[in-house]
Amino acid sequence: MQPYPRNFSHIGLSVPDLEEAVKFYTEVFGWYVIMEPSPVYNDDTPVGQMCRDVFGNDWEEFRIAHLSTGDRIGIELFEFGNNETPEDNFEYWKTGIFHFCIQDPNIEEIVETIKSYGGKQRMPIREYYPDDKPYKMVYVEDPFGNVFEIYTHSYELTYSAGEY
Repeated sequence: MQPYPRNFSHIGLSVPDLEEAVKFYTEVFGWYVIMEPSPVYNDDTPVGQMCRDVFGNDWEEFRIAHLSTGDRIGIELFEFGNNETPEDNFEYWKTGIFHFCIQDPNIEEIVETIKSYGGKQRMPIREYYPDDKPYKMVYVEDPFGNVFEIYTHSYELTYSAGEY
């Protein structure tokens, strides 16, 4: 029996400035705040214990905010006091997540908005199937160095041709 396809719940992003990240993601993408920036302490509260299970015991506190996308995917933004910007924020050849993707039909406009907020465009906007479908994509990054992709159409429509 095939397993039921599970839904995506949320993505966690580490950022150096929680307020600026909340501003970026709410103003650029229209995502809304579920929980305002709040401190989490390494203490014996249920959330303190849970975070100790996740991060170990080598932290005193961090800050977190919760956002949601238009399709109800959660975005957890974390600000750790010892935040470090990686020297190379795009090590795609290493095992692990190296990007996420956001859908916007007006790819040119959203890229310009991302850049106006301090983000970067990492490549030219490209068409996936220039002779068959007008579907476009581009890699960008937020002002904090998190790399992501923009698609103009849904994942299913983009890949429904079954091959490149």
